[in-house]
Amino acid sequence: MSESDRSATTSLESISADLETATPSCPDSTRRALILTALAAGACIAASKPAAAAGEDQPGSDERPQKADVLIFSEGEHAGEVIKTEDLKLGGPPVRAWPKDPKTSVVRNGSRLNELLVVRLDPAELDDETRTRAADGIIAYSAICSHAGCPVTGWLKGAAGDNDVLKCFCHNSEFDPRHSAEVVFGPATRRLAALPLEMADGSLTVAAKFIGKVGQQAG
Repeated sequence: MSESDRSATTSLESISADLETATPSCPDSTRRALILTALAAGACIAASKPAAAAGEDQPGSDERPQKADVLIFSEGEHAGEVIKTEDLKLGGPPVRAWPKDPKTSVVRNGSRLNELLVVRLDPAELDDETRTRAADGIIAYSAICSHAGCPVTGWLKGAAGDNDVLKCFCHNSEFDPRHSAEVVFGPATRRLAALPLEMADGSLTVAAKFIGKVGQQAG
């Protein structure tokens, strides 16, 4: 028996003894019912402890994306699954993702600053700088706006052009993913941090650490 199991058993025995002592004048049937109710509640609490422990952040989950990490869906029906090229529609919209260490299976979701926007575009549309960070036209940017730290959730035609852009609805900042997520509209003064990608053995992986500061601008 594990230490936690022994502790849980001791606690349940203590509850039973306490109720026996506290209810001497109650009929036997009433006392038995109280004891069974308390034991059931204690068992539920004891059983829930491993689940809570399993939900705790694992070592490395708050580290920034590392080289060779894979990308997994962070939401939706495929949450937790590795993102493949065929999962991404050419021309967008982007999908939200977490980096995952393929060796330890640790998902780096311990910090909201690690969430990514992954979008697949025509490589011919990308400028030279962006193309060097892309894998077959697939590019990744921080999902956190560089203005006030809100999540970037929009994908629509920009205010200053015909192409779809990444948009933060908090203050309407817009970023062009084809040009290193530079600001094309709104109050943001700094582009979104970019995460270089590459294809390794047919899989989409992280090629290097973030380029640029992740999150809101100082001041």
